[in-house]
Amino acid sequence: MAEERSPIRERCDSGDWVEVECVLLEPTDRSPNVPPETAATQLRMWIKGFARTAALLGEECEIETMTGRTECGRLSAVMPGYTHTFGTPPPELANVGRDLRARLAAWRAAGGRGAASGSAGSASGDARAGGE
Repeated sequence: MAEERSPIRERCDSGDWVEVECVLLEPTDRSPNVPPETAATQLRMWIKGFARTAALLGEECEIETMTGRTECGRLSAVMPGYTHTFGTPPPELANVGRDLRARLAAWRAAGGRGAASGSAGSASGDARAGGE
């Protein structure tokens, strides 16, 4: 079944989760120590929060952030998601969840006593006990 996507909204109402864009520095205000291609662009930031006023995309909109700050900028998105990533997972971590669930199930099956699987459980127990 195909995933249904919400249509892109071009207007926000007061209280909607939104993103606004602000220009922090114009090119003329940039430091002379940055590379020329960087100095030629505006320094911009995007802030997410709850709209305090209704606005159309591109219009000025006042928001209240999750931390309670009030900011103002041009409305760039209504109901924005998070698009950051931490990259691909290291292969060493790919099976940690499965392994941990299996060890926990074995521990529970044993009545919650003793190590779940061999020396790995006892080694961590020794480390926590501080070598008692």
